[in-house]
Amino acid sequence: MHVYRTTALCAALAFGTATVAGAQSVTVRIQNHQSPESTSGRLIADFVENVETMSGGDIDVEMFYSASVVKSAETFDAAASGIIDCDMTNGSYQTGKNPAYQFVADTMGGYDTPLQFQSWIEYGGGREEINGLYNTNGMTFVGAHIGGQESLVSTSPIAGPDDLKNWKFRSPPGMESEIFASLGASPVVMDFTEIFTALETGIIDGADASWLSNNVGSGLYDIAKHTTFPGFHSMSSDHLACRTDFWEGLTDAQRAIITSAEKNLGYELMLATVVENGEALVALPEEGVTIYDWSQEDRAAFRQAAFGAWDEWAQKTPETAEIVQSHRDFIERIGLDAPASN
Repeated sequence: MHVYRTTALCAALAFGTATVAGAQSVTVRIQNHQSPESTSGRLIADFVENVETMSGGDIDVEMFYSASVVKSAETFDAAASGIIDCDMTNGSYQTGKNPAYQFVADTMGGYDTPLQFQSWIEYGGGREEINGLYNTNGMTFVGAHIGGQESLVSTSPIAGPDDLKNWKFRSPPGMESEIFASLGASPVVMDFTEIFTALETGIIDGADASWLSNNVGSGLYDIAKHTTFPGFHSMSSDHLACRTDFWEGLTDAQRAIITSAEKNLGYELMLATVVENGEALVALPEEGVTIYDWSQEDRAAFRQAAFGAWDEWAQKTPETAEIVQSHRDFIERIGLDAPASN
């Protein structure tokens, strides 16, 4: 398997090998919701190899793919309760705990690129905002990985907002369901791992699953021959979050190694997505897939609906209002077209 390494990662490797040698070995049990064949899944395998190599074998990672231990939405609680140690799924699954979790995972129309979202985490106070939520549930946020804007997949044409009318599609829980419902669609919340079968059996007509190359890796275009690209509606970020007592029980060096490997995963995922999305864009039409590039007017209609949802969700809890304002402040700070607060 090819293991990606950056200069920072190589430096961490030297640091980790020198400092962790002789430390007590530890096993880290992590569940993700990606298939091993997807872009994210392959890079998660590199994450595992990087952690184990940097630690000189003192950290053993047991990685569970495709939500094989518990359902995706249950992973966070499974880690908090000790069934596993860390969650590598998506914060939006936890909106039932607090609506603020929506804005940990996907701002829906807020940022244009994954770099901007990662910058909010590292330089816009995002890490502190996220841990303000996670710590109350016994979890600690380690880092995020996000490929880019997601592409809708469908078994029927999806050329613009009019095609959303009565369109029955898989949606993640949270704000997205409300936005699409306001545009006439019929969102169905289901586990990430159930999408392929639901499309195959006709339970749903389409799905918001992931970006173009990840959808290819999941086999969705074997069934759904219509897709949007470039993506515009969602840029959902998966996370690495660990049970706080487990995380604090690691040595400083072990935490540094895992954090460095997670940052490298985020970096490599952005790069790989650019390349593999481009390759998919060339290959998919030859496989009978129709690609729809929504007009600026149609994109604006969706974004307006999304910004309206920001205001509604900001009123749900004080924590949601705080994290929404954090995003608004950072978006204005870096010169993006920020959603105005009513």
